[in-house]
Amino acid sequence: MVERLLSADFPGAQELRLQIDDAQVVGRWGTGSVSVDLRVSGDAPASPVSSGVAPVEATVVDESGALVGEIILWTQSGLLSGLEYAWYGDEPPRRLPEVKRIVLAG
Repeated sequence: MVERLLSADFPGAQELRLQIDDAQVVGRWGTGSVSVDLRVSGDAPASPVSSGVAPVEATVVDESGALVGEIILWTQSGLLSGLEYAWYGDEPPRRLPEVKRIVLAG
């Protein structure tokens, strides 16, 4: 999923791509949450992306093409730090969406 998000081209994306192999899920955001914290180990270069939300717009659509959420990639000090599934609706998702359901803007 992170590879799909980082297939978008923006300043600093290349450095974030180099971190993927060294990124690990280190925790969930809460009981039952599908959003996760990431930690990058190793010596991959830091990205010039500011801490916070990476500049990539990724929406999630269902089988009929209806918008059901978005995926947000978080960074801290130039390193991958989180993957958030912000869903639209009353029921939280039980798992992350299939990669084919992610639509990148632009």
